[in-house]
Amino acid sequence: MGSQSDAFNSQLLTTKTVNGKGRSLILASACSFAAMSLACGVGSAHAAENSINTLLEEVEVVARKRGDAERLQDVPVAATAYSGDQLEALQTRDLESLAFKMPNVQMDDAGTIKSTANFTVRGLGVNSSIPSIDPTVGVFVDGMYMGINAGVILDLFDLEGIEVLRGPQGLLFGRNVTGGAVVVKTAKPTEEFMSKVRFSTTAQEETNLAATVSGQISESVNGRLTAYYSDDKGWFENKANGNDNLGASTTWFVRPSFTVEMGESADLIVRLESGHVDADGPVGQNRGDFSPAIAASVGVTNWDNSDDSFEVAIDNEGWAETDWNQAIAEYNQDVAFGNGTITNILAWRDYDTLGEGDIDSLPVHLFHSYSLIDQEQLSNELRYSGRFGATSITSGVYWFSQDLKYIEERNLLGGALVMAGGGVQDHTAKGVFTQADIDLNESWVLTLGGRYSSEEKTADIASIIPGNGCDREGCAVYDFSDTEEWSAFTPKVGMQWLLSDTAQAYAVWTKGFRSGGYNMRNTAFGESPGPTDQEEQNSFEIGAKSQWLDGRVKTNMAVFHNTIDDMQREVNLPSATAGVAQLIRNTANATIRGAEFEMMAGLSDSLLMTMNLGYVDGEYDDIWLDLTGDGVVDGADYALDIPRLAPWTYGVGMVHDLQLGSWGALTSRINYNHRDASAYTDNNAGMLSEVEMVDFSIGFTPDSGNYRLALFGKNMLDEVSEGNDTQLPGMLGPVTLGPNSTFTPINRGRIVGIELNYEI
Repeated sequence: MGSQSDAFNSQLLTTKTVNGKGRSLILASACSFAAMSLACGVGSAHAAENSINTLLEEVEVVARKRGDAERLQDVPVAATAYSGDQLEALQTRDLESLAFKMPNVQMDDAGTIKSTANFTVRGLGVNSSIPSIDPTVGVFVDGMYMGINAGVILDLFDLEGIEVLRGPQGLLFGRNVTGGAVVVKTAKPTEEFMSKVRFSTTAQEETNLAATVSGQISESVNGRLTAYYSDDKGWFENKANGNDNLGASTTWFVRPSFTVEMGESADLIVRLESGHVDADGPVGQNRGDFSPAIAASVGVTNWDNSDDSFEVAIDNEGWAETDWNQAIAEYNQDVAFGNGTITNILAWRDYDTLGEGDIDSLPVHLFHSYSLIDQEQLSNELRYSGRFGATSITSGVYWFSQDLKYIEERNLLGGALVMAGGGVQDHTAKGVFTQADIDLNESWVLTLGGRYSSEEKTADIASIIPGNGCDREGCAVYDFSDTEEWSAFTPKVGMQWLLSDTAQAYAVWTKGFRSGGYNMRNTAFGESPGPTDQEEQNSFEIGAKSQWLDGRVKTNMAVFHNTIDDMQREVNLPSATAGVAQLIRNTANATIRGAEFEMMAGLSDSLLMTMNLGYVDGEYDDIWLDLTGDGVVDGADYALDIPRLAPWTYGVGMVHDLQLGSWGALTSRINYNHRDASAYTDNNAGMLSEVEMVDFSIGFTPDSGNYRLALFGKNMLDEVSEGNDTQLPGMLGPVTLGPNSTFTPINRGRIVGIELNYEI
């Protein structure tokens, strides 16, 4: 939805900023409109008496990076928010768990390299596990921008909340957020002692144990320690060897954090985190029609590889190991100048992953791949927020630097052909930004802002070819070296019309900028690994938001029109010599338009209904690359669908509270979400399936006691969905694979489990 309409999604998150000593941010129990299913207060007594009313309460959030909280209904910012309580009640394990719960939003794991995000908002996203390709949807954790897509979809616990911002967010949030931004906020230390434990297990043998303890360490220091452990026995059966624990993983992380009061007007928040994942490789399906020779060698006669089956048959189950360490220090200082606040966020992250996967997705050794990513980043944001008369101002400067290394080895035809390559890249980004919100009168607010961004990348790339010696330290020879700079000014103009205390309309125009880059997975003979030109976006949005019947009914609607110039795409092409060739090119100019509508209605004191509807349509305006592969750019190319653009997304949900006398409260929720099929590859040969997603939970909270017990179910219709659908060649060297062969990593089907939350 639009700025106001998506903000309405967040209005169920009650967040307040308290001025003065400690500048504490208090997160109240509440739920998001977009979740369509949460009953707030499920963790406290008498939930049935207050959860629906809490859902309908007004919300205050820090949505425009100001020092003080604002009522989200009054702010023209596109934001769908989830509180920490809501995320727990939704059994949210990672960002992908939210993939189907918002209109015109896809939050999918690519499935090739573990935990790699291929997020799409309003039809704008990427299809790639190449770490040198910048995302279109940026992910920020406690103010730290995640520099690459890898390592984004990791397990979550003990959060203050998650916000999803739609449309270009390049003014306040910075680099490469032409599609939108996902903001993750971990829970802060508390002055009062508290602790909680969460245990869950599923019928599919996934067990999670997590705990947090928080409290005062000294008069001026509060501390919090969060620990998480997951033992996942796997969900899939490998028909090649009978292993019914394919997709297993073990995950742990620890997160100590501290707040330090530095006088009456300043505080420091330090968050540390260290984690590790040990997992199987990608769970890939080959959906092709195999040649007789392949079928005879497979020896698996009862294998259903259709697009509505979860069955896989691979000879190499692969492995993946991931480690990360990070530190984020946030300093806040209240100043008399404009009664404002100075904030500085210094962040560091080190991320490493390596693993192996069966890309041919067959029980024979035709195409196996090994990859390594080593990334280290450092960033700093310094900003000021204050108010001068009728004008509120947020201004700042931003600096980001990262070192990136990627190594890939392809082991083809049983080891007869080994290819290796990769690259190293140094990357620096700088920005300066200002936004002013001017109250013209009691009804009209004018927003003016702009950001200047500049980026520089230096890359050394070794093409993936036979005999190119590469190991964990790098490659012996790099056949491509280059340095390039990109820069852009991205303005924003908005107008907000406050029709009444319960209704408003708005219009916003803004630009987005995504720097160019390089292809570290260069396999196409004679093709250059870059650089690409920068991608720019013009976005125009109109929306309206209103409340009816004393706030018992809320409706939201918006329409948007975006034009994208020099669209950057990874074009996947089957290759008889390399298995798959990836080209990174500026392929086209495009137009994407759409509309969104959401409604929340308190039908009674114990029954709440929600619904959402999203539509998005896109078309190519100019095309420069032969997308169909027929040798010419013609009407067939212009008729193609833009990848990951699902035309319709919609959902409906119900929440019901039942007070069981003096025993306690029973909260039931059910929600249904739909997402249309969409193209995966630019030539539309690869497709992502249409999905109907049904989730439920039934939770009991006693009137006396500090626990909540819930039965939950996810994907109850057992729907098949994919991370990607990459086309493989009909012949790999001298071996005939047959037509329509694919590498298609698939997601899990039905999951049923129980969860116990206990607070001290």
